[in-house]
Amino acid sequence: MNLFTINTGHFKLDGGAMFGVVPKSIWHKLNPADDNNMCSWALRCLLIENGKQLILIDNGMGNKQDQKFFSHYYLHGDDTLEKSLNHYGFTANDITDMVLTHLHFDHCGGSIQYNADHSKLEPAFKNATYHIHQKQWDWALNPNPREKASFLKENIVPIQESGQLKMLDTTKQFADSMSFKEVYGHTEAMVLPFIEFKGRKILYMADLLPSAAHVPLPYVMAYDVRPLETMKEKTKILQEAADQNWVLYLEHDPSIECITVENTEKGIRVKEKFKLSEL
Repeated sequence: MNLFTINTGHFKLDGGAMFGVVPKSIWHKLNPADDNNMCSWALRCLLIENGKQLILIDNGMGNKQDQKFFSHYYLHGDDTLEKSLNHYGFTANDITDMVLTHLHFDHCGGSIQYNADHSKLEPAFKNATYHIHQKQWDWALNPNPREKASFLKENIVPIQESGQLKMLDTTKQFADSMSFKEVYGHTEAMVLPFIEFKGRKILYMADLLPSAAHVPLPYVMAYDVRPLETMKEKTKILQEAADQNWVLYLEHDPSIECITVENTEKGIRVKEKFKLSEL
């Protein structure tokens, strides 16, 4: 098995929304905001080469949205999904399995693209099966007002129309050395891929822990639909991670790919910071 960090660029989100009830006087030291109170965040995905399978976990924002959309989120940087795949000798057509942790646009926007003449939308991964939890799928197709702006039909409906959609059964092993954990605080039935690699256990944190700065328990995004549930899930998972020395892979931290955590007098805190390639 081989694991590859796939960087698809950076984008900006409101710092207050990202840190919830934590005051700006504290969080701005962790991720300084611009004049519009916007902080830069990574769109970091994970590629797993596992025998005959080439599994991609999430795929960033994509590039099919209009100028008005990108003016809100400031997609920036030199990284793209295509460039990152090419760096390791792959293309989108090589992906056999596209795993989506959830269907917010910054996690699944790269799933769908326009065809060559820009006349219709089609899957970006023509040879892949798209995997998503049934509860998250149903939730995204009938969005609540709080999340409606994050669930874009153009990212979702064409997956089903393509015939490439398959619902995840999280009670079963997905692939060799890969399974899932379900969490419900951020959105309904978000899945966290759990991977055994080189004798270590790696948990892909998605939006349960968007960055290393979010390790302290009260640091919960205002985007979460059930913030108290997020706190319970963080408490349980971070304690397991500390006890068993799991590697936590961070999707949105602007610079840190992986961390481990430990118990301290102040609660669970970051122990180590490192790149995936250093494992």
